[in-house]
Amino acid sequence: MSRTSAPPPTDAAAPTADSALSHGLKQRHLSMIALGGVIGAGLFVGSGAGIAAAGPSIVIAYGISGLLVMFVMRMLGEMSAANPASGSFSVHAERAIGPWAGFTAGWSFWVLLCVAVGLEGIGAAQIVTGWLPGTPEWAWVALFMVIFLGTNLAAVKNFGEFEFWFAALKVIAITLFLVLGLLAILGVLPGTDSPGTSNLTGDGGFMPNGSEGLIIGLLASVFAYGGLETVTIAAAESENPVQGVAKAVRTAMWRIAVFYIGSMAVIVTLVPWDDPEVAEVGPFYAMLDNLGISGAAEIMNVVILIALLSAMNANIYGSSRMARSLVARGQGPKVLGRISPSGVPRNAVLASSVFGFLCVLLSYWRPDDVFPWLLNMIGAVILVVWIFIAVSQLILRRRTEREAPDRLVVRMWFFPVLTIVALAAMAGIFVLMLRQPDTRDQLLATGVLTALLIGIGLVRQKRAERGTAARD
Repeated sequence: MSRTSAPPPTDAAAPTADSALSHGLKQRHLSMIALGGVIGAGLFVGSGAGIAAAGPSIVIAYGISGLLVMFVMRMLGEMSAANPASGSFSVHAERAIGPWAGFTAGWSFWVLLCVAVGLEGIGAAQIVTGWLPGTPEWAWVALFMVIFLGTNLAAVKNFGEFEFWFAALKVIAITLFLVLGLLAILGVLPGTDSPGTSNLTGDGGFMPNGSEGLIIGLLASVFAYGGLETVTIAAAESENPVQGVAKAVRTAMWRIAVFYIGSMAVIVTLVPWDDPEVAEVGPFYAMLDNLGISGAAEIMNVVILIALLSAMNANIYGSSRMARSLVARGQGPKVLGRISPSGVPRNAVLASSVFGFLCVLLSYWRPDDVFPWLLNMIGAVILVVWIFIAVSQLILRRRTEREAPDRLVVRMWFFPVLTIVALAAMAGIFVLMLRQPDTRDQLLATGVLTALLIGIGLVRQKRAERGTAARD
């Protein structure tokens, strides 16, 4: 459909964009958040392990996982355009499945974002201390936390401005990277010769470690896509939520194809997959170094620092809005739901930031037990969230077609076939995770967290139902 606006909800109970929050995000903010949201530190650093395992076939791995992510974003976009809400998929899960599902999806995602804030703070601090040796890491983490805490406490437009410029810098950096890579592949970059297909077919061939290497690469690629969901959370505070979500989702396909799959294709064409630098210092650095770009390490450190700081900012924002949405629906402590005169859930911002900083402290106090356990616990949370998105879309699509078809501004392709295919793919990823020792512990720890949240959610739902029955 080409329409980018929808009529008001016909169901008064249906959640829409949260009127209590500020609507200070402009379309340019939302567009750049959507564009930059796919360019994270996981792409710049984490992809190295996938290339080392899968070799050139990492392009296939990213293609498969990218297709799955496109399906998920399309499903989420369909629901978010029909019912914009700061709780995004948590609200949709509650409407489709029940309060326990919204509780589980929302709070598991909140934990994921808060822990990620801590990890990103540590990573950014390590880069800065490399430039300024002798300065304490914790001081830099504290500084970054204070900056983004202040940004998110003031007004949503501050968050939008930071993300706009962070995203712009990331897009410029990766665009230049791709242009340099393509010029080198074509043999027109001064001082370089075209490698042809030598790196794609040599050193063991296109799939040097067989299907097992491809599986490891696939698992690494799946978790590199985290962060795409933030745009549907931010859309609820934009000037035109429906138009913003629709535009972001419709451009997701080319963004994923260019930034992820395109980057992997360029790297494995120019750099031998078994080059030690690929896994040790990152594939983007390895490519720049291979091309003889002076200062490649520092260039990539700057880009990665920007990506980490951008993710910190976005995750503090996303976690605070998710917490506030949960509380507004009776799914958490009321104190977190208070809105400032400027339309910011300041208590939720503070709580999310404190939890993130606690994760940093745990990395110093208990680096051998508690912190690794916390990392394992969030390892597969994004897959749990994606399953809730797919199941919710299966249910809500039919309901929306029946009750308010004009609100289907974005439609999932070939419904319900591709939604079911996506669910089957997620189940397959769980099976693959169980087969790999490195990911098995993550899956089990995430399973414990999910089961605990489901149990709490069901108990709360039963109590609420009994309370309603007693009042009636």
